[in-house]
Amino acid sequence: MPLRTWPNLGLVQLVECRHISCYDVYVTTKRAQFTIRELQDLAEFRYQIRRFLRFSEDQARTHGIEPQQHQLLLTIKGLPDGMKPTIGELASRMLIRHHSAVELVNRLTQHGFVERIAADTDHREVLVRLTRKGETLLHSLSVAHREELQAKGPELMKTLSGVLGAYETLDRS
Repeated sequence: MPLRTWPNLGLVQLVECRHISCYDVYVTTKRAQFTIRELQDLAEFRYQIRRFLRFSEDQARTHGIEPQQHQLLLTIKGLPDGMKPTIGELASRMLIRHHSAVELVNRLTQHGFVERIAADTDHREVLVRLTRKGETLLHSLSVAHREELQAKGPELMKTLSGVLGAYETLDRS
């Protein structure tokens, strides 16, 4: 098979010539190119997200827990209807390994923020729930997060709109 190259486009492909068209080359390269403005919008969006995450991390530490512990409290309380707060489900929702979720639950249990309970239908199944102390802590953190989002949310939304607008432009091209 011949080697097809498009050095000015940065493409090299081993294909039979009859399998690629000018349209394929155009579409491939058009979707891969970004303007400096589009990259700036994407970088700004990532900055805005990171700034909010830093705020969240600082709030958790100010309240005496680690950021992942706060995330676990929120995950437990915010599970969609019908989902059980098992260790496996919590690990899945937090995108962490099972044993990491076990450690988080252990630490929060030691501090009195969560407790393990047996499921009603199958007593072998262990669920995790917030204690009153955990509910109070989560409420306090959630108030702070809502206030931050109310203050900084419009800027985040503006940045997101810029990024999405850039992608819509690319999709139409």
